[in-house]
Amino acid sequence: PPPPAVERSAAAPGLWYEKAAPGDRRLGKVVTIAKSKKFRDNHGKVLLEGHRLIKDALEAGAVPQTLFFSTVGHLKLLPEAEIKRASLVKVKFEDIKTWSDLVTPQGLLGIFSKPDPAKMSYPAAQLTNSLPLLLICDNIRDPGNLGTILRSAAGAGCEKVLLTKGCVDPWEPKVLRAGMGAHFRVPIITSLDWESVPTNLPAGIQVCVADNNDPDAAARIASVPRGAGSAPDSPKAPVKSSPKAAPEHEDEEGAAGIPELAAQHYYEDWAQTPVAVVIGGETHGPSPAALRLAASTGGRRLVIPVVPGVDSLNSAIAAGILLFEGKRQLLWRHKQEDDRQKLPVPG
Repeated sequence: PPPPAVERSAAAPGLWYEKAAPGDRRLGKVVTIAKSKKFRDNHGKVLLEGHRLIKDALEAGAVPQTLFFSTVGHLKLLPEAEIKRASLVKVKFEDIKTWSDLVTPQGLLGIFSKPDPAKMSYPAAQLTNSLPLLLICDNIRDPGNLGTILRSAAGAGCEKVLLTKGCVDPWEPKVLRAGMGAHFRVPIITSLDWESVPTNLPAGIQVCVADNNDPDAAARIASVPRGAGSAPDSPKAPVKSSPKAAPEHEDEEGAAGIPELAAQHYYEDWAQTPVAVVIGGETHGPSPAALRLAASTGGRRLVIPVVPGVDSLNSAIAAGILLFEGKRQLLWRHKQEDDRQKLPVPG
């Protein structure tokens, strides 16, 4: 039998929960600590908030430790067999409002074991639509950008996302909010140094890097009369690679250690099977290590041209453009192969 302080849920008779005293400072401190990176790293646990995120986590096989809820009705929206594994604590909604980072809290918080991608059960629809398309995040430090990038990766059907050291922790609350459940739809491998990145990539992969810096754009625009029929920005026009396009920051090897990659517009053919796209931080762009990896696989710089004078695109926007263009190219290539196989055999 449960201890005297625990009550049975009338809405879900199979569930027992603890009823916390209003304003319980002990619980408030637990939630506050659970938001910290130190807690996530030292204890291997993460804090999730809201029905959608918690439901996605449970359905993907994430292990709940403690669920805080303001009304028993919140529990009815979750799979009972899964939440039975957790400690259930009913608290006042006012307390959750105090603990929450949301503008409109839903009255549901959960502490989970940090998910292991190798043990997760990703949605069948996600697996069915997965493509040989990978994403490598290189020094993405803004939580909102990383969350949006992860959402785009899930939407495009990426097979996997790799985060190098220097990226913001994907389990930070702001990243989780911007990700909108992407954390439980696509495998995310974190805290990789560049030496270990290749071991997480399929054999024969080509690595390309996003590059918003088109060094010849201004010269091309200035040299072509308005209305000219052979504007260099046509899809077949090559984009020259330039030493000036190298990242602003340099590692200990200096400029000599940074390989020079051929550059092309993002809408030209580049998505071979399989392919990985590197998205660099907005301040410095792709790191020298990313460029070296791309060079070793025969990869290229993918230029997203913008109007001269306009700042380079936000990294999340660039990721969305490249991932969905990569998806389009891969699906087109797959369709071409299918069409060839359906052709009648002569004789």
